[in-house]
Amino acid sequence: MSSLVQSVDWLAIAPPTLAAVVGLVVLVADLFIGEEKKAVLGWVSVVGLAASALMLLPLLDGDRATFCLTGDAHACSYTADRFTLVIQLLVLGGALLAALLSVTALKDANKELPEGEFWFLLLSSAAGAALLPASRDLATLIVALEVASLPAFALVGIKRGDKKSSEAALKFFLSSVTATAVSLMGVSFVYATTGTLYLTQIADKIQHVEGQFHTLAQAGVVLTLVGFAFKTAAVPFHFWVPDTYVGAPLPVAAYLSVVGKAVGFSGLILVTVVAFPSYADVWGPALAALAALTMTVGNVGALRQQATRAYSAVRLLAWSSVGQAGYLLVPIASAAYSKDTGKAVGSTVAYALMYAVVNLGAFAVAALVARTCPLNRISDYRGLYARSPLSALMLGFFLLCLAGLPPGIIGLFAKVTVFSAAVDAGLGWLAVVMAVNVVIALFYYLQWTTLLFRAPEGEPEQHRVPAPLTAAIALTAVLGIALSGAPQLVLRFSATGLF
Repeated sequence: MSSLVQSVDWLAIAPPTLAAVVGLVVLVADLFIGEEKKAVLGWVSVVGLAASALMLLPLLDGDRATFCLTGDAHACSYTADRFTLVIQLLVLGGALLAALLSVTALKDANKELPEGEFWFLLLSSAAGAALLPASRDLATLIVALEVASLPAFALVGIKRGDKKSSEAALKFFLSSVTATAVSLMGVSFVYATTGTLYLTQIADKIQHVEGQFHTLAQAGVVLTLVGFAFKTAAVPFHFWVPDTYVGAPLPVAAYLSVVGKAVGFSGLILVTVVAFPSYADVWGPALAALAALTMTVGNVGALRQQATRAYSAVRLLAWSSVGQAGYLLVPIASAAYSKDTGKAVGSTVAYALMYAVVNLGAFAVAALVARTCPLNRISDYRGLYARSPLSALMLGFFLLCLAGLPPGIIGLFAKVTVFSAAVDAGLGWLAVVMAVNVVIALFYYLQWTTLLFRAPEGEPEQHRVPAPLTAAIALTAVLGIALSGAPQLVLRFSATGLF
């Protein structure tokens, strides 16, 4: 009789575990630290996230798995393979940059934001987000999704006495809970037809479902995707995005725009190409339609933003992130039609890495401008070059990367990679829709970029940039420029190892 007791590979689970442990340490320490020393908690959190990211280095020597079924080494709940490590780097790196932005935001908030709770929630959400790409059974996937999401609801509504923040959190919470409930129903249908929750076993057993249960299995596949489609902000599950980004503290909006998407897309990839490859005829067309709809609605929404409207800069970034989600969906949809599934999925991962770096950089500059212009209108960026030349140059670079124009070579490279994935899979119509949307996006990105270098209205004021904000802008700028110099490294690094 095989033993039910198994050893745990602590090194494999170290990245999410360390983030969770630091979160608990911060929560307990908050009880004993006086108000004047609360800033220490922020730096402890930053160091904790950096240490979690560094724990990925020992895992590069080969794939690891733990929490496996006794007698079946291929059915594991946690796997640290190449795909897992790349997404965990994206998640923990994104959380680290959001934490650097938060250090300044909490100091400027002047005790309006509870520091101990803020850092605990951010670290808890980061731990759940880092757990998700390693999850290889549906139960762990859903639990990780909720561990990443539940603290995020609280982070969005953490501003004390702010009606806008509370409304944003409530909308985010209600829509997310509905999507999760639908996903759980899908998981129950899949379990009913296969008798297992492990992704590799589902992939094998779902091919042999009896005729009378075939429809139930198809329904399970579609419903399971809903929760992850919500996280990616795919249309029509996107309606929470603009109000949530505006209502949340700016670092939280930056965190959601990158880490929230990484969670959704990694879950979507695992569910589709690992668990349900035999049902590609079901999820392939659905994701292709979602991709076309998402990029179109997102870019048109961004195009309609008025420069003088309050929070129009954040709203434009919110709608832009919906449009970018559409591009990210293209290679996953292409995987249903492609012979080289790994290459298609690698295109999504490569695009996600590019998007994470430049979008966090854009939010970092937006956080800098918000210190002097709290309404954060696009018109507030007029003449930014006269006030802060380096910040203006960096924001211009980030926007050109998102648009896919030189000198933002990494953005152009990522878009070409996604475009070629659609063409290789025979989805010519989707490639045409993407090309049209790229042209639409060029207009509003270039419009914002040109505004930075116009003559300012009135005398430009010089403002000191806090060190954490400087570090966040510098780090994203260095990464963006380095990747633009050697864009092929992104595709090589993002080869998933899932196949």
